[in-house]
Amino acid sequence: MSGHSKWSQIKRQKGVADAKRGQLFTKLTREIMVAVKSGGANPENNFQLKLAIQKARDNNMPTDNIDRAIKHASGGAEAANLIEVTLEGYGPGGVAVLVAALTNNRNRTIQDVRRLFARHGGSMGENGCVSWLFESRGVITVESDGSDAEEIALQAIDAGAEDVNTEKDYIEIYTQPHDMEAVRKAVEEKKHVISSELSRIPKTTLMLGEKETTQTLSLLDHLEELDDVQHVFSNIDFSDATLEKLRSSA
Repeated sequence: MSGHSKWSQIKRQKGVADAKRGQLFTKLTREIMVAVKSGGANPENNFQLKLAIQKARDNNMPTDNIDRAIKHASGGAEAANLIEVTLEGYGPGGVAVLVAALTNNRNRTIQDVRRLFARHGGSMGENGCVSWLFESRGVITVESDGSDAEEIALQAIDAGAEDVNTEKDYIEIYTQPHDMEAVRKAVEEKKHVISSELSRIPKTTLMLGEKETTQTLSLLDHLEELDDVQHVFSNIDFSDATLEKLRSSA
């Protein structure tokens, strides 16, 4: 899971810039609307909506925006026109890339994603070509100064976590999807939870050199910037030395 954690560090540093571009709240709104469409407007009876609302709150989305998204989805046609699309392909060096999108125009989204793959030295593949490399997991990120890492890890594991990854100023906790909420509740009694979301974690990672890492991260960034794209997952891994260079330039 080291590749996932390293990429998370870089994305976290860029998070403020992403929010300023105005795309973050738009994507969170879409997640809420699709959740309402699939399971209703009551989060107590709709686990997908509950997760979407929690994610929006973690990203400081105003309550009014959340409520407006739920009401809009309940009575409007916009959510009904959105379809979920999963696209797969390979980045530089053969790294696996999985793209999850919400769109009202499937052909447009496919063309946009294919164009970015080609531009950045990759290629789109057929359905199923890389999805088997990923597993669904809950990922909870918790603030930590390192001194309390062992305590947090034990608390998370006691609550049902599968694995814990400790970094300099935060901890990533991995769970089965159905255990994520219980683990989050147990941990946030004592520590500030930065985020919690369902993710696709690679079973194995692919180590890339500095040049291919830079090319791949550029591809992943540009894919995430597409309006229709909600999430991008990859099995990229790279050295700590490369990470430090990328962090200093982020």
